[in-house]
Amino acid sequence: MTPAPKPDAKIIHVRMNAASQLVDHLRAAIMDNALPPDTRLSEVDTAQHYGVSRQPVREAFIALAAQGLLDVRAQRGTFVTRISLPAVMDARFVREAIEADIVKLLAADPDPALVADLQGQVIRQMDLPGGSARDFIEADETFHRTLAEGAGKASAWRVVVQMKAQMDRVRFLSSLHFPVARLIGQHRALVAAIAAADVAGAEAAIRTHLQGILADLPVIRQERPDYFT
Repeated sequence: MTPAPKPDAKIIHVRMNAASQLVDHLRAAIMDNALPPDTRLSEVDTAQHYGVSRQPVREAFIALAAQGLLDVRAQRGTFVTRISLPAVMDARFVREAIEADIVKLLAADPDPALVADLQGQVIRQMDLPGGSARDFIEADETFHRTLAEGAGKASAWRVVVQMKAQMDRVRFLSSLHFPVARLIGQHRALVAAIAAADVAGAEAAIRTHLQGILADLPVIRQERPDYFT
């Protein structure tokens, strides 16, 4: 059993839903491996660490279990799951299908304001200090959400978010081994295709971007077999 490390202290705002904040904090700790696979989490310790009661902790554990990130075992405890390869592949398949249609909609009728927003995001991604993996993944999340919202498909994006927890764990590990410059370049090519009303080019760009994990996954699995089921 892996002892639970202490994630960085986070402020829980009393005027906001505590369980929702805990989900965000614990999910981030799982993503960047501050809470690695097989870590045992305690309701009592987590509640004390964040200065909350056990009820929001329990609610957060249930929500993270629904995302496949925690395994709540009766009478045994709550553990960070290992990464499920089938879940990663299913999420990638669904995400590619949804986002391919999203970018085709955007390229069919480019919105100059949206294009300018996306171009600005790409520039800011290039300026991230030290190529931080966490900072880039947060910026990447914003970029893809902006695409979905720009196409009027925010609900479809929420479906993707619900499915892709395991995929995000692999993406974080891959960002530790592969330069983010490659991904930023793919963002730039995608925005250029949308701006040029190149529907086929936009679709090809997003598929190339989202299929990168297929090449990264075998390398990561070989290097970190203890992270996978």
